[in-house]
Amino acid sequence: MTDYSTIDFSGLEELSADEVVTHSYVRDIRLPSGKTLALITLDNGRDHTRPNTLGPVTLTEYGATLDALTARAAAGEIDAVAVTGKPYILAAGADLSKVGEIPSKEVAKKMAQLGHFVFGKMKKVGVPSFAFVNGLALGGGVEVALAADYRTIDSSTPALALPEVFLGIIPGWGGAYLLPNLIGIENALKVVIENPLKNNRMLKGQEAFDLGIADAIFGPANYLEDSLVWADGVLSGRIKVKRPNEPGKIERMVKWDVAIGIARKMLESRIGTVAKSPYAALDLLKAAKSGTPEEGFEREDEALAELIAGDQFRASIYAFDLVQKRAKRPAGAPDKALAKPVTKVGIIGAGLMASQFALLFVRRLQVPVVITDLDQSRVDKGLDYIRGEIATLLSKGRISPDESNRLNALIHGTTDKAEFNDADWVIEAVFEELGVKQDVFAEIEKHVSDTAVLATNTSSLSVEQIGAKLAHPERLVGFHFFNPVAVMPLVEVVNAPATDEATLSTAMVTAAKLKKNAVITRDTPGFVVNRILAKVLGEAMHAVDTGTSFEVMNRALAPFGLPMTPFELLELVGLKVGAHVLDTHHAAFPDRFFESANLHKLAEHGKIFDRDAKGKITGFDKEAVKIVTPPKGEAKPMTEAEILRRVEDGLADEVHRMLEDDVVHAAEDIDLCLILGAGYPFQMGGLTPYLDRVGASERVFGDTFHHPVIRGVE
Repeated sequence: MTDYSTIDFSGLEELSADEVVTHSYVRDIRLPSGKTLALITLDNGRDHTRPNTLGPVTLTEYGATLDALTARAAAGEIDAVAVTGKPYILAAGADLSKVGEIPSKEVAKKMAQLGHFVFGKMKKVGVPSFAFVNGLALGGGVEVALAADYRTIDSSTPALALPEVFLGIIPGWGGAYLLPNLIGIENALKVVIENPLKNNRMLKGQEAFDLGIADAIFGPANYLEDSLVWADGVLSGRIKVKRPNEPGKIERMVKWDVAIGIARKMLESRIGTVAKSPYAALDLLKAAKSGTPEEGFEREDEALAELIAGDQFRASIYAFDLVQKRAKRPAGAPDKALAKPVTKVGIIGAGLMASQFALLFVRRLQVPVVITDLDQSRVDKGLDYIRGEIATLLSKGRISPDESNRLNALIHGTTDKAEFNDADWVIEAVFEELGVKQDVFAEIEKHVSDTAVLATNTSSLSVEQIGAKLAHPERLVGFHFFNPVAVMPLVEVVNAPATDEATLSTAMVTAAKLKKNAVITRDTPGFVVNRILAKVLGEAMHAVDTGTSFEVMNRALAPFGLPMTPFELLELVGLKVGAHVLDTHHAAFPDRFFESANLHKLAEHGKIFDRDAKGKITGFDKEAVKIVTPPKGEAKPMTEAEILRRVEDGLADEVHRMLEDDVVHAAEDIDLCLILGAGYPFQMGGLTPYLDRVGASERVFGDTFHHPVIRGVE
């Protein structure tokens, strides 16, 4: 068994050169019973925008504080120890920017061991220990609390989570062993694996309490006072802490292994087997069924070191930084002061996409929104959908009755385009046909003010051509959402040649108010996301058109770790839409994008897969296979390896061309678009770090997208 006290933790100093240290401040509190509780408050001296984090200096100081309290407990000076955080925040875990700089697997393991060594002191302090979770607690912040004997939580806590799997690692300071043995394996699977894979879902205070992570919950008004009184009750024996899943009550013989088995199958079906961290976490949770905490901690040390040193964690940190930092400071964005105010929104169309727009704009901007269509019946259908969605939000408690009434009052439908005359922002959601969009804008321009911004949601057509019939094309901007509109966080803002700075600024500011991440792209076919998808889908169709089986093609791109195969994606977006996207790109770049007559035939047929009553894929449709099978003697099938290399090199070439043409400003913007708009996984870093690591960049253009290449360490 590892004796952490004998480990030399030197080597971690280089990770703490500019660490924002979270200090451990101690004060003695006299409890109502007369007992003395030593309260540690973690505080980095910054405001709420810079949460407490746990770097090497912070951990060392926290450990020294616990050593001092252990001596005081032995001398009879204190009766209990508790830890809490600065206002609204316990701790947000390790400083990931520093973890990403760990130079070797050996140092990575020391970082894991330091956490175990320090947190383990709480169990050895010699008196009962408490954690008062007074707000945000993520990762190591949760593990600070798990190390204590008892926990309370503030009911207003906005987020408690173990998000490590989302970032390509595992809870490595006790969470993977302690949590399942506190709340049971099924609840632990939800917190450690399921929630991180649901776009990093967090628990609210009440949810954490309901799962059994905390023993008591109190409101924010007197949270600390109530927690101290409660702790006094525990110390005096007046309060008996009962846990439904305490060790003696957790069923281990059958239920534990069954839950692990179900989770493994779920992972394989949902994300494949490329991502390492979910499976490493699953193995740790499985092993936590038996053995001592010390054995569990050793397993965490090994797993965390392996993952921190690997490619996927480095790519995850790169992706995390893109989403947290670059997305909030979009490259090429004009001065926000140039943006025009948006006090009324007009939406051309009343179909599903237009109705989703209306709901998003009215909720986020809280301004009047008017929709229009060819006839009143279509308008009424759109209004019914919008009001139905508002009613659903109300029934789920996500909006109040007052807000529901306000939103309904702000929504209006009409066939009279004269009602658009005072709209500041008008967006179209009509058929993806150039002539239709041109005519729609030419007509609406007769009714809107001279200062109104016009936005098109085109996914691949030229914004410049869409505005060809406008008297003032400088007011037109591309504003491409992804479906479903409420969920997908990306908007591609297309800067056409005529688009002026005020229009572009208005688009960027509006996107931010809609709580979307905007990336500015040049006006070029497919912009970013659809150009990359068209390349992948085109290669997939070319492979089956020339004789490769659906099965082989479906497996070939597994190393990319994508959320779905090309053919699943085709069915999701719609085979007719996919055929249109391929046609558009073939017309623009005939030497690099394939056209596929078979895809049009598949679109007419309507499907590629056979599915059961629940929609689960059971195989490939026989008629679909027949459609793509070439005549005898003409088949030239490829192997999985050949397809993978073709796609890797084709993507490296396309991304390089996009950057040379300044479609976006940097490779980081390509990756940001793919992560936010196409669900590319964090652990791959989007796309370009993967292309660098597999050598495609070097093979195609003799260089790499990133310097240095984003990869793991020895």
